[in-house]
Amino acid sequence: MVALPEDGPDRRTLRTELLLVLALSLGASGVSSLIRFIGALTRPGGLADQSAQLNTSQAPGRPWLDLAWQLFGIATALVPVALVAHFLVREGAGGLRALGFDRLRPAFDLSRGAAVAAGIGGCGIAFYLVAQASGFNLTVEPESLPPVWWKYPVLVLSAVQNSVLEEVIVLGYLVRRLDQLGWGPMAVLAGSSVLRGSYHLYQGIGGFLGNMAMGAVFVLLYRRWGRVGPLVAAHALIDIVAFAGYALLAGKVGWLPTPD
Repeated sequence: MVALPEDGPDRRTLRTELLLVLALSLGASGVSSLIRFIGALTRPGGLADQSAQLNTSQAPGRPWLDLAWQLFGIATALVPVALVAHFLVREGAGGLRALGFDRLRPAFDLSRGAAVAAGIGGCGIAFYLVAQASGFNLTVEPESLPPVWWKYPVLVLSAVQNSVLEEVIVLGYLVRRLDQLGWGPMAVLAGSSVLRGSYHLYQGIGGFLGNMAMGAVFVLLYRRWGRVGPLVAAHALIDIVAFAGYALLAGKVGWLPTPD
């Protein structure tokens, strides 16, 4: 449990701050995913016959403009992380270091992250394939970028951006604020996990449940280690493999679902 500093903001201020951060970031993404999921349910055919696209071209046929849009999107998506860092500095907590997102223990973060990625990543792929084949998930297309020189660097940057945004906000910041607001450990775990699942609902029921389960594991590991660093590393590795692996294997192996 993280206590409120005596000279810091009160609970009402922290509650308002938390809602604003979520409204500017992954809370809004959760609402957007819900709308997209409802839209998918209302279209003819099953969920497995529809696709959810990530990392798509923003300026088809114009590679340099497309690259500019990709980098702009990655940079602006990280603004809520900067806002969280600002709030934590203002609180007197030392910025993102209070969440264990720093360079103090790189070997620990990378080694634990790689181990978590290996365990969760393999299970996640298997769960996705089963959910998609069972009609509970859309066909996820992790990337559809043109074959240009910057394709794989942008996919790696996109994976890192996703991991930093999600783990700093949905894991470190949200857990810290809910602790300060007096939520119990199980309520915090449920809140963080449901939020993580909500903004993956655009993928289907499988995406929602699978990411909820991942979120619960991440909260438990964050409680154990006191650092989001290893979970940022794990998430980044999972997404890098998913994005780059799809780019390399789509259409070349029979077991990987691709849009018709």
